[in-house]
Amino acid sequence: MADDRFHVYDTTLRDGAQQEGLNLTVADKLAIARQLDGLGVGFIEGGWPGANPKDTEFFRRAQTELDLKHAQLAAFGATRRAGVKAADDPLVAALRESGAPVVTLVAKSHDRHVELALRTTLQENLAMIRDTVSHLRAEGQRVFLDAEHFFDGYASNPAYALEVLRTAAEAGASVIALCDTNGGMLPDELADVVHAAASTGARVGIHCHDDTGCAVANTLAAVKAGATHVQGCANGYGERSGNANLFTVVANLQLKKGFDLVPAQSLREMTRIAHAITEVTNVTPNSHQPYVGTSAFAHKAGLHASAIKIDPNLYQHIDPAQVGNDMRMLVSDMAGRASVELKGKELGYDLSSDQSRQLVERVKELESRGHTFEAADASFELLLRDTVAGERRRHFSVESWRVIVERRPSGEVASEATVKLHAKGERIVATGEGNGPVNALDKAVRLALEKLYPELAGVELIDFKVRILEGTHGTDAITRVLITSSDATADWSTVGVAENIVEASWQALEQAVTYGLLRAGYSA
Repeated sequence: MADDRFHVYDTTLRDGAQQEGLNLTVADKLAIARQLDGLGVGFIEGGWPGANPKDTEFFRRAQTELDLKHAQLAAFGATRRAGVKAADDPLVAALRESGAPVVTLVAKSHDRHVELALRTTLQENLAMIRDTVSHLRAEGQRVFLDAEHFFDGYASNPAYALEVLRTAAEAGASVIALCDTNGGMLPDELADVVHAAASTGARVGIHCHDDTGCAVANTLAAVKAGATHVQGCANGYGERSGNANLFTVVANLQLKKGFDLVPAQSLREMTRIAHAITEVTNVTPNSHQPYVGTSAFAHKAGLHASAIKIDPNLYQHIDPAQVGNDMRMLVSDMAGRASVELKGKELGYDLSSDQSRQLVERVKELESRGHTFEAADASFELLLRDTVAGERRRHFSVESWRVIVERRPSGEVASEATVKLHAKGERIVATGEGNGPVNALDKAVRLALEKLYPELAGVELIDFKVRILEGTHGTDAITRVLITSSDATADWSTVGVAENIVEASWQALEQAVTYGLLRAGYSA
């Protein structure tokens, strides 16, 4: 298990799951727990058994289905109810029976919350904390305490907030996590309060929400002030603005501050793990997320590229490989020759000075007309190949295509596309039907080419985006279409631009098929 001197505590499965639109099944929670254990976190908070049937089921299944190598499971729950013994409270019993070696209790540390929300006295709240912690400790479980609304409580009544902390520690709580529940703190103010709490002699942790955009900064400030236990969520999930992003916290502490939190090899898996979790949660990944986002080490400006060509560290704060990410060169109208040359090398081409100049001029010309190559790497590679070859080279040539959209008597709207192509010395005519013009064109192209290129059967269109570039022109505006395709091992994106949306779609589709054939090993 992880070193007990400093805790990395993940609360994705409980606090992170409160994010709007995020709904996890028990199977989802088990899958995420395995990923987090692979990162090397010390504790995984599984949920609230007894209060939530799904969480009760998670802890039941975890005992036989989770083989954790690094982490311990923590069950979350509340202190006993007012006027009831901890041993007799059914929710405390559910924590006892969860099978989790660690229990994290939430307790009120704000005097107004005690009186208005719990509707009990300040002394009874302390008794609830003392009784519940000591009871669970006597039952053999380790106990952490989340001091809810601690910072607001400290502002309202510092003596009482600190008394909550002392009471929990004296009853046997290993750590008291100070919670910025409303997410309203700023780093300097938070650090002062954490320092005061740590001065009591109790071991303190930190739990921050991101309502001021400072959750990670607040967590780091708390560590500097004496916290030895950090809580957060994968990818910054959580209600409202989210929680402290645990990936960013771990990477900052380990790579910037020298903390030995997770194995170096596990840290190199962080980007993969972050994206694997987004697949389970079905939440679109934030491409600009620090360390693990696809754009975290992407360079677009020509000035950056010129410097990176000399030394990548001139415009990167770490080696991306330390967190399993990669440097990416983006090609756009901001690109200079250095950007294009570096991108060419990334794709396996050593461009001459003249080829680089031609390619830069062509990119800038096309982007001025609405193309976007930073979002369409496959289109850029085709353009690059044409520049190297000195001519446009494809696996097939297009004689013509047409699309008919028909509303049938049944009310169904269907599309029919006919394409006339030349490939491998043959003239091919094929017709395809689909639920829209692009779908029909896609089917027609496949019918035309799959006999000659059977690998096309494994290529599928997985995303289709349309953007109007000049909205003031109404329905005759210039349209940009981005198509993402996949062959089950990789994805690639292509772009088309035209005044006609079907023509723009055809351009992107033709490039997508061409790039798929290149990936299959066919020479153009």
